[in-house]
Amino acid sequence: MANIYPYFSYIGNKAYISLDYALFRSTCTVVEDEGRSYINLFDALVDTLLSAMEDLGYANIPLIVTESGWPSGGADVATIDNARVYNNNLIRHVLSNAGTPKRPGTSIETYIFALFNENRKAGDETERHFGLFYPNQQSVYSVNFTP
Repeated sequence: MANIYPYFSYIGNKAYISLDYALFRSTCTVVEDEGRSYINLFDALVDTLLSAMEDLGYANIPLIVTESGWPSGGADVATIDNARVYNNNLIRHVLSNAGTPKRPGTSIETYIFALFNENRKAGDETERHFGLFYPNQQSVYSVNFTP
């Protein structure tokens, strides 16, 4: 089980990571690694974790992404539009069963964080804005859970 957040990788490395790569919007290879082509940061992060697990002797263990998401407020790239794009593209990618370049054709069980915004959560402002719904149960943006 792992939490995979392209958002945090992006904001910590904006000089090296494009927003399109983080949001699943790249249309061509961005990173080439050991003959594997990456067009999105999510797959690169998953495969990095899988490689680390293999190096420790834990090859072929199924990976479950227990959290992934993009905040809809609180910072410059934490917008409703970017959160909508990321989560819808994540859902489309996971439901396609395309897998990752390291494990093509393998389903990636993935859970979106979070169902509700947490307006009383401590920490950075973005931490309050990962939900698909506001605390009053109104949707923050539309999400399509079909392929």
